[in-house]
Amino acid sequence: EGLGPYNGSVVVADPNTGRVLTMVNQQLALGGGFQPCSTIKVSVALAALREGLVERTSPIKFYSKRSLDLTDALAYSNNFYFGSLGVKLGYERVNHYAHLFGYGEKAGLNIEGEHPGYFPPAPPKNGGMMMLTSFGEEISQTPLELAALMSAVANGGTLYWMQYPRTAEEIGAFQPQVKRHLDIASHIPDIKPGMKGAVEFGTARRAKQDDEILGKTGTCSEGRTHLGWFGSFNESGGRKLVVVVLLTGGRPSIGAMASGVAGDVYR
Repeated sequence: EGLGPYNGSVVVADPNTGRVLTMVNQQLALGGGFQPCSTIKVSVALAALREGLVERTSPIKFYSKRSLDLTDALAYSNNFYFGSLGVKLGYERVNHYAHLFGYGEKAGLNIEGEHPGYFPPAPPKNGGMMMLTSFGEEISQTPLELAALMSAVANGGTLYWMQYPRTAEEIGAFQPQVKRHLDIASHIPDIKPGMKGAVEFGTARRAKQDDEILGKTGTCSEGRTHLGWFGSFNESGGRKLVVVVLLTGGRPSIGAMASGVAGDVYR
């Protein structure tokens, strides 16, 4: 119902166990993946914080007079800010962290029909590191991969194998399976204000409601397909959830609209 007239997929998961609670349009959620657009900025921010290249309050100057800190750059999804971080990090470090965070590999454990997504073996020909780390150029991300990463941010750094128990028997026998522990716990507080800001005053305002939601939008085009992403989790209101929305058509297919779909799912 939340998707309404849009083509797209919704994945809802429990971030504390890696259990997928629902997956709408599984072919889209598990298939070859789509360009992550600006959702890549979450992993770039974590990589830059981990490498000591940036602090939450340290500004990056551009257009001579204007500067942004990490919080506003995430909230407003500033491409120059994250492109600059990508250039400073360089391909090898971005590649290292991207694979650590699950890009280019399956996120699910024995989920039929899942594809591993893709991470390019070199900087993209179109725009190099600037485009890689601001738009996710040449990367393919599945909604399930983004749900796994958002779960790790939500739970403090545990990357779980995503599992999708369907029958009463499977649900009864469900056991969380840890894929790996990410050393990001001390950096998550530095990205949370920007992810809160996206919903409070930035690109994801359509998701806003009484309960606190944190997230990151993504908007771009892949070929002729307009993409709108929103990866998110809630911090209050009973059960903790991760909600990922990908829109692949229906107008306008943008991150702001994806955040509105997610808001309806949380409600």
